[in-house]
Amino acid sequence: MEIKKYKTLSFAVLATATMVATGCASHRAGKRITVEPGEKVLTLDSARSAGLDVTFHVPEHYFSKRSRLFISPALYSGDSLIEEYPQVVLDAPIFTKKTERAAKLENEVDTVASYSRKVDNGEAQTIPYRQTVVLPEGVESGEVIAKVSTDGCGVCSGIDTLHLAGLTNPVSLIDVKESLKLDWIEPEFKIKPKIRSGQGVARLQFIINRYDIRTDLGRNKAELDTMLAKLGPILADTLATLEYVKITGVASADGSLRINTPLSRNRANSAMKWLVQQLNIPAELQKRFSISSRPEGWGPVLEAMRAAGDPDTTAVAAILDKYADYNDDVQEYYIRRLDCWKRIRDNYLQKDRNVEYLYSYQIRSFTTDEELLEMYDRRPDAFSEDELLRVSTLKQTPEEKKEVYRTILHYFPQSRVAANNLAVLLLREGKEDEAREVFDSVEGYSEETLKTRAALYVYRNEYEKAVELLETEVDDPEARYNLGLVKAQLRQFDEAYELLAPFGDINSAVVALSVDKNDEADRMLRAIDSRTPQCEYVRAITAARLGRDTEALEHIARAAEDAVLRERAKTEYDFKPYRDNLDFRTAIYK
Repeated sequence: MEIKKYKTLSFAVLATATMVATGCASHRAGKRITVEPGEKVLTLDSARSAGLDVTFHVPEHYFSKRSRLFISPALYSGDSLIEEYPQVVLDAPIFTKKTERAAKLENEVDTVASYSRKVDNGEAQTIPYRQTVVLPEGVESGEVIAKVSTDGCGVCSGIDTLHLAGLTNPVSLIDVKESLKLDWIEPEFKIKPKIRSGQGVARLQFIINRYDIRTDLGRNKAELDTMLAKLGPILADTLATLEYVKITGVASADGSLRINTPLSRNRANSAMKWLVQQLNIPAELQKRFSISSRPEGWGPVLEAMRAAGDPDTTAVAAILDKYADYNDDVQEYYIRRLDCWKRIRDNYLQKDRNVEYLYSYQIRSFTTDEELLEMYDRRPDAFSEDELLRVSTLKQTPEEKKEVYRTILHYFPQSRVAANNLAVLLLREGKEDEAREVFDSVEGYSEETLKTRAALYVYRNEYEKAVELLETEVDDPEARYNLGLVKAQLRQFDEAYELLAPFGDINSAVVALSVDKNDEADRMLRAIDSRTPQCEYVRAITAARLGRDTEALEHIARAAEDAVLRERAKTEYDFKPYRDNLDFRTAIYK
């Protein structure tokens, strides 16, 4: 048997035909459905949703005993339907009998039977209604309206329109990223000497018991050239002044200290004379060279044996431990008596003698800003970190400043000031990935850079991490302000209001509106001198809520200079009373 399916309209037609035949109205004149608690504004949570909780009161004899009544709630933004919600469907007694008969005799299917209610239309009905309402992204205001009809359409056969709730989203007027307070660090610049130092080791070969330099032995030439390569540029640098050079000869562990100590000292002296001659060092600078000697000890021998896995390592280690408070000669005395001495001497004693050198020099400090800038263009490598930071403050444009900060990080990779300020500039340009890369290249962060770290989390929508970080610095007013912004973004409005209210700025006023503190928002706005479209828009919402219609329309007209705000105003729930006003339409639809 074929089962016929029909839409709700089939029953509506049936009911309408019946009413026409009997002369009944769809509802009784003067009777209206009421809604508790009445039209109200819903506050959205972090998921942009809110709970709609109302009760419909349908009076007795509101609709005919031969009809079906639909209450159809839906979300609208302006005139646009955003989403439809489950209907309330009430079936009067005669209509119920007719639908049951139609289903039995004609196999017709009632598509709303599963959720319709069979009621006595002669009695008043109380119907609780709960629904989660979500405001989609990109829609900043909306209204939940229920159409009352007898066919579920509400357009062609609407009986009544019920305004259930409005949804406003003033917090979306806050540009959190632009509003964040970031620490731009301006370091104090003090002229101070720039002392730099270095060190090295030349592994030289000497003829036994001799100390004269022979460049033809082993790698002596290459080792000595390395010393020249380190010290030569310092002496040639017009901005550098040599402070000292100390050359130390390292006495061999093998042999008597009484003999080896002066021998190693003489070898250090030979290396010094060779350097002085090769570098043509003048007499006055030669006074800054000094020599010394020290014993090498048997430690390097032990380490070499360990590295080779020598089976007699333990025996040598025991001697060095037992006679640790004695000099090399005592330790050598017992090591020479080991059966493995010959292997130790042949395999592990150094053939080369170490000549160590330490050096220090001072780079000239610059005394005027003009000199700093002039020299920066020629020799940025000659600057200290403080001097380079000073150069950054003298540069005018963001591009110039970024170039200096990158130079600083090239020479001083762990400069927190340079990394912080460069990251701030990049964030302001929307280059958050590059900003994060710069900031993460520096280990750790300080109180000065904490807000930048938190901002990086905000830019990546990692709000919980930003909150966790900012809550460690709530004594800092700017960190507290940023925390309030993030709380507002998370729609934790009560906390956001407590944090932002003391600042009394435009963002504080927006959050005040979000917790329905309209008078407080008005007080804040009257203390703000700004006339930007954003401020005017917030003033318009506030005036509208306080019933100051003329003032609201004046602010709307000024806010409408901004195309984005002008478009938003068309559907702003707070501007609902003005949608048919000529001044409003002139300002918004120009």
